[in-house]
Amino acid sequence: MKHSLQLRLSQHLTLTPQLQQSIRLLQLSTLELNQELERFLQENPLLEREDGMSDQPPGPPGTQAAGDFSASQEEPAGGDAAREPEYTGTEFTTVDDGPFGAAPRDDGDDGDFPQIAADTPTLRAHLLSQLSLTMLSERDRRLVALLIDSLDDDGYLAQDIPDLLASLPPELAIEPEDLQIALKHLQNFEPAGVGARNLRECLAMQLAALPEETPYRAKALEIVRNHLDALAARDFTRLKRALRCDDDCLRAVQKLITGLNPKPGRDFSTEETRYVVPDVIVKKVKGVWLAALNPDAMPRLRINRLYADILSRNRNAGAQQLAGQLQEAKWLIKNVQQRFDTILRVSQAIIDRQRHFFEHGEVAMRPLVLREIAEALDLHESTVSRVTTQKYMHTPRGIFELKYFFGSHVTTETGGAASSTAIRALIKQLVGAENSRKPLSDSQISEILGQQGIVVARRTVAKYRESLQILPVNLRKTL
Repeated sequence: MKHSLQLRLSQHLTLTPQLQQSIRLLQLSTLELNQELERFLQENPLLEREDGMSDQPPGPPGTQAAGDFSASQEEPAGGDAAREPEYTGTEFTTVDDGPFGAAPRDDGDDGDFPQIAADTPTLRAHLLSQLSLTMLSERDRRLVALLIDSLDDDGYLAQDIPDLLASLPPELAIEPEDLQIALKHLQNFEPAGVGARNLRECLAMQLAALPEETPYRAKALEIVRNHLDALAARDFTRLKRALRCDDDCLRAVQKLITGLNPKPGRDFSTEETRYVVPDVIVKKVKGVWLAALNPDAMPRLRINRLYADILSRNRNAGAQQLAGQLQEAKWLIKNVQQRFDTILRVSQAIIDRQRHFFEHGEVAMRPLVLREIAEALDLHESTVSRVTTQKYMHTPRGIFELKYFFGSHVTTETGGAASSTAIRALIKQLVGAENSRKPLSDSQISEILGQQGIVVARRTVAKYRESLQILPVNLRKTL
């Protein structure tokens, strides 16, 4: 084989570190971006926040400093952080008041104490506190504590008594009757229904805890113990025949049962509250819908002048590290600015194409795909996908992820197209206005949409209905 040297020219795209950082920052959510910036601020002394905030940890979402790049915005407006509603349950707090009530307050105190929210105790702590007040023997207390540790987050006994007994050491000589007695003690604790082994037992325990004079209590107990499946299937004819009652009586019994708590342990859950910081705020100015960056979501970054001056005066070899960090800081500031500029451009393009949504709501949503926005802004489709993921828009109609405004389409009889989001809104309207005694089936909804010129198959209606978490026709029927 003969060896030879050849020169060949070719073009290829190389992802520079700056480009890689730009892509990474673009796909981060606002909260993730702030976490990433804090890491850069700790590692790079050439980078700092404006207004002396370089040493401050990031505040709660929605309270960050206004962005360095928001100076061009004429109407900076703070975004309202949307939070999911949280049920705190009953508050249990212990205060060391001393032997005679509240501790005396020194008149010299200025009273400027931080407002700290009371912690909701866990289900386990709540039950153990009740166990400590009982007159049970030490052995029985240990058995009840064992059962408490076996409860799941909903307050149900996760293991059957035989399985639980099999997991215990034989030398303890614990009999099944011992655990049954301990379970009875546990089921007398609050909240009512805790320690149940299934839904039927949980609801029956809550009804049994009600005063005997509670109206319809006995009939509700009969349904829960013997006809719970018929109630779930809305088989009202069978229930009326079993209870020997009329519609009014059955309606009152159903209301009593549905008012119970099927998951008594959930009131003590400590789920972390999730915050959403909108990246863009939408307003109508002189009849035109316009997007503006949310200053509360934009970090204010700058180069540390002290270190920059030191670097400008010293060009020796020891300053090479600072020179590299200076360049990294400039890249970061530029990439953060480019990130928000791209989000603003994409948001305004979405608003221009979905202006009927802002005027009339979901029923006016038009079909939109990522490619349409990418072609209009001369961006790659993957870039638009990154921009619209975990980025939020604050509008007069609520806070929406940018992905919300994209959706597939369904052909209409006139040759046009209807957005799947608009069809979901129409289905929701039809179900909301239906006669609850004769709810609409999926086939009937499909026919009604067809009369409006929207051709949707029954199975498609069923898919959209399920995505809206709307029950099937038989489960929506009421008395």
